[in-house]
Amino acid sequence: MNYYQSRNPFANMQPVIKNLLMINAIMLLATYIIGDVMYQKLGLFYPASPFFKPYQFITHIFMHGNFVHLFFNMYALWIFGSALEYTWGSKRFFLFYMATGLGAAAFHTFVLWLTSQSMPAHSMDYYQMLMTPTVGASGAIYGVLLGYGMLFPNNVLQLLFPPIALKAKWFVLIYGMLELILGITDRGSNVAHFAHLGGMIFAWLLIWYWRKKNRNRIYF
Repeated sequence: MNYYQSRNPFANMQPVIKNLLMINAIMLLATYIIGDVMYQKLGLFYPASPFFKPYQFITHIFMHGNFVHLFFNMYALWIFGSALEYTWGSKRFFLFYMATGLGAAAFHTFVLWLTSQSMPAHSMDYYQMLMTPTVGASGAIYGVLLGYGMLFPNNVLQLLFPPIALKAKWFVLIYGMLELILGITDRGSNVAHFAHLGGMIFAWLLIWYWRKKNRNRIYF
């Protein structure tokens, strides 16, 4: 039994991480089987869209566009999220994950609203914005990345591309700046850069709040 567990990749995985990996994989499999109606029902649409439903703020976090999209998000969740769940415990980590995912969606929607103010109501760009759903856990993943950088700032990460070693705090800072630059300059992309940035912002706010709350707590 011990030998089997040592060979089982899920044996020592944190419970929330493990369940998130399974749920996201199941959702992608269901999308392949059922078809694009999954995106229409569970992807996040802009609130002015006829396809928008409030629950999509939650469901879109568990949807992905394809296997590559899923793989990189879940790999990052496993790499960076495991340390956070181990440190905080499962309950707080799950709260953090969902809060950053929702925060990312809210920030992304706010940026879409700002963008829509300069669009004619009957333009093709506005129509495309209404008809295009946002899917993926990337906002929450960037929140996890920011959380890792704040809790373990001096941990050294060995990058593959480029092949250099970098402290977590600098890695996170570079990614945050890159998302801001791409969000401003790469407006035609199908990547929700401001959702990524929103996940990082809400992660910072939540950790700042927890730290402030702990500082103000009186122990007897």
